Amino acid sequence: MKSIRIAGSCLNQTPLDWAGNLRRILEAIDLAHTQQVAVLCLPELAISGYGCEDAFFSDYVLDRSFESLQRIAEASRGIAVSVGLPLSFENSLYNVVALVWDGQIAGFVAKQELAGDGIHYEPRWFRPWPEHTYHSYSRNGGSWPLGDLIFEIDGVRIGFEICEDAWNGIRPAQRHYLHNVDLILNPSASHFAFGKTHIREGIVCEASRSFSCAYVYSNLLGNEAGRIIYDGEILIAQSGRLLARNRRFSFAEVEVRTAVVDIDVPRRAKKKTFSFQAVPPPHLVRLAGALPRVPFAEADPAAFGPNLDKMQEFYAAECLALFDYLRKSASRGFVVSLSGGADSSACAVLAARCLIEAEAALGPEGLRQRLAYWPLDPNRPLVSQALTCVYQATDNSSEATETSARELAQALGAQWHRWTVQPQLDQYIRMAEADIGRRLDWATDDLTLQNIQSRVRAPGVWMLANLRGALLLTTSNRSEAAVGYATMDGDTAGGLAPLGGIDKATLLDWLRWAEVQLPLPALRYVNALIPSAELRPKELAQTDEADLMPYPMLARIERCAIRDYQSPLEVFLTLRGETDDATLKRYIRTFFTLWARNQWKRERYAPSFHLDDKNLDPRTWCRFPILSSGYRQELQELEAYSG
Repeated sequence: MKSIRIAGSCLNQTPLDWAGNLRRILEAIDLAHTQQVAVLCLPELAISGYGCEDAFFSDYVLDRSFESLQRIAEASRGIAVSVGLPLSFENSLYNVVALVWDGQIAGFVAKQELAGDGIHYEPRWFRPWPEHTYHSYSRNGGSWPLGDLIFEIDGVRIGFEICEDAWNGIRPAQRHYLHNVDLILNPSASHFAFGKTHIREGIVCEASRSFSCAYVYSNLLGNEAGRIIYDGEILIAQSGRLLARNRRFSFAEVEVRTAVVDIDVPRRAKKKTFSFQAVPPPHLVRLAGALPRVPFAEADPAAFGPNLDKMQEFYAAECLALFDYLRKSASRGFVVSLSGGADSSACAVLAARCLIEAEAALGPEGLRQRLAYWPLDPNRPLVSQALTCVYQATDNSSEATETSARELAQALGAQWHRWTVQPQLDQYIRMAEADIGRRLDWATDDLTLQNIQSRVRAPGVWMLANLRGALLLTTSNRSEAAVGYATMDGDTAGGLAPLGGIDKATLLDWLRWAEVQLPLPALRYVNALIPSAELRPKELAQTDEADLMPYPMLARIERCAIRDYQSPLEVFLTLRGETDDATLKRYIRTFFTLWARNQWKRERYAPSFHLDDKNLDPRTWCRFPILSSGYRQELQELEAYSG
């Protein structure tokens, strides 16, 4: 038997953090050494960070990356390590993985399929490497093979699929099969989306079965650069069987997950089914030395992390992303304008719980080390130092929302303030009335009076965030972004929008889940409320769904119109039967009209987290013109349809 221990590692890296990224990589190698790992797979672009954006064009980024690689190679005595970095060759930039072995750089494999859809923008920086092509790369007096390579160490053949390479119909693994590759490494920077883990597992297990090999998948971890969340998933499979997977969304900066594989097992199976002669690889790099052998062992059940449902995934992803954003931005806590409604309540819960979960995972001392820039008082409760909630009342605010906000803030242990901003609101109204020569009235000035009421709350809460050096969270959700149901420079004020990637219907479900599962009994107040902006006088009984449409319907129309690119009439035909035709047409008309009218707002929203593949952020996913016809002809076709 040829039994070796293989491993994947997830790393919580930061773009351009040369010292920190190198330290975490070396820590992963040290952990692998202590476990007698023969081959270790680190994530894509782990040296520089994946989210360097246009900094990839800077020569110093390439120079620093290569300097780090040389340090990594020195640490690879007795172990093969794959690690990602950007590399320039013949005036083109490539996303590559270096294999280092026994203290030396062995060569570079370049990514062939670039991620250029949705949130990914790789073709802006990198060129795809053509298959069956390889060259010699020279630098600082050294020379190494570069391209579509396979490596062989101690008789074990190692091939690569770099993230997107594995998500296409024609993939490198198919050629690796013909070249008798024993082990495929997949270093990835694969963004989190709900349920995506099941797709990854299928890709990994099916590849290990179809191509008769062992397969290691290693993803980045955490909120690396601001918007994208990486779940840090590690998957190891052989011959169609999943041998190990880790617990995702870890607060640890480095994790290594291992499995012992017998390289001969898929070889024996392949002999029975391989009816044609394998193609000798012309791009095979043979390396001297022996891989460390270990006794064969069946998979350890403890090597499997739990499966999470959508509510759990949302909670885990948000907590990790918020904590990383807090520490990487060197912010000293969070400030939330807590209205008592669903959105601000969810933001407050997530802001508090991200710190509680981090402290539970890291321990008090580990947490203080991670937040070393912030002199926390060890004798005071963490949340009381880190979360400030402010209820800003006007005459239109209700006792129910104030109770909801106060009870939740107290249950979370946050600092609680109640402000009255009616005097400031009255001053703005009187100033405008004096200038225009008439009284403002709800019958004629509804939108103006709603917006100024929301905007008057922003300056004070911004001032509080500045005083604390804290991060002001804006509470807008994706449903509001779709139809512009938000006041610019009012309820959109803030530096980060944690809920910008989640629709309101799902968020309401999550709050009910959180009340029971976290548990947070104080959420019963908000869960009993009908969502309302509370910007009109109480006697007008304002509700969000009366202003717009039922939130579940809004989510379904958005999915059809934006994710599936359907016209108004096509949306109608898809959703017909869910309500009467006239009402459905009204909802669709409302959605498309407000969507087109409010693109300028979406361009200005605070950064938000990417949570699923229906993101509306025009800077990372869904681009739409600020000025357009507003679907005029398409809506006329909808109104005329009577089939």
